[in-house]
Amino acid sequence: MSTIKNKKIAIVGGGPGGLTLARILQMKNTDVKVYERDPGKNARSQGATLDLHYESGLKALREAGLMEAFEANYRPGADRLSIVDKHANVLMEGDERTSSEEEHFRPEIDRGPLKKILLDSLQPDTVIWNSHFASLTRLNDTWLLTFQDGSTAVADIVIAADGANSKIRPYITPIKPFYSGITIVEGAVYNSAVASPNIHRLLRNGKIFAMGDDKTLIISSKGDGSLVFYTGCKTEESWSKDCGINFSDKAAVFNWFKTTFTGWNSIWNELFENAASQFTPRPQYCMPLDQTWEALPDLTMLGDAAHLMPPYAGEGVNMAMLDALELGLSLTDDAFPDTHAAITAYEQQMRARASATAAMTLESTAALHSPDAIPFLMQIVS
Repeated sequence: MSTIKNKKIAIVGGGPGGLTLARILQMKNTDVKVYERDPGKNARSQGATLDLHYESGLKALREAGLMEAFEANYRPGADRLSIVDKHANVLMEGDERTSSEEEHFRPEIDRGPLKKILLDSLQPDTVIWNSHFASLTRLNDTWLLTFQDGSTAVADIVIAADGANSKIRPYITPIKPFYSGITIVEGAVYNSAVASPNIHRLLRNGKIFAMGDDKTLIISSKGDGSLVFYTGCKTEESWSKDCGINFSDKAAVFNWFKTTFTGWNSIWNELFENAASQFTPRPQYCMPLDQTWEALPDLTMLGDAAHLMPPYAGEGVNMAMLDALELGLSLTDDAFPDTHAAITAYEQQMRARASATAAMTLESTAALHSPDAIPFLMQIVS
């Protein structure tokens, strides 16, 4: 008998990890609700495209019975990567792979369509929108979840899928992430074919990694005709607060870019001249590679809440979806005597896998912001 038979499960956070877990659990007839702070499914624009990996993100979708929907919605060719120097010289252009059965296939899908596939796979009213988590309290043998609007919910098991700034993680462990040394500044250009035609041509509906002077500029096309871009620079941890730049002021951010990326080709200016006005600085953090904690019988976490790391290996969403698959399978596995055993087994496996991936990610983060960035990346993708 499944360890969660007749138990109510609450997942806090409706990103790809939380929604994948809800789907896996519902396939096993589990009583599950997802509490998401967004007011509705179309509440905010979704960020960059995601490349899903055969052994993790795609594996979770296969187990969830959603590959047909995925193949109808992913963007063939969007995984085409151009490696470019700061002068906009194209040094390598990758070829996209075309079969979801290939182990090296890393198809790109926009966040919006992926979210819709997962939402559409769930039973009606699984997601409780406008549920901004506030606190967790023991209530006999259950958890009382309280939300910012004063509403409450009761669950036997709570799963934190609430991302980098998880409000539930501190109920599990006091361990905090450390600063990686890199801060990203994120921006977007709408209708890039018209607004930034030179970049649009260089992008070829794929991705650009431009590197030089220990800095990165990563650009991704999106299916709606827009693009998103991310500068990566070595800064002090508090730089985004102390630098005095108003990141809502396009001219101020453009001036910062021209000063910081001195010597870079003027083609990159198209991004900042034509960007939507709001930029977002993102200091990059990573959980300690040796983190550990005592498993609880009724509270656990997945994705960035559990093992935050920088994005320079493209593993974040893949790790979250694989966590969701492995946790869902553990909780519904008759071989475990109770939920404590199931969660313990899941967390041990998850931590070991995440630590290895985080070590690789930190190595990649350092290499891409070093003088050897271009040969490092060319070796990886060739």
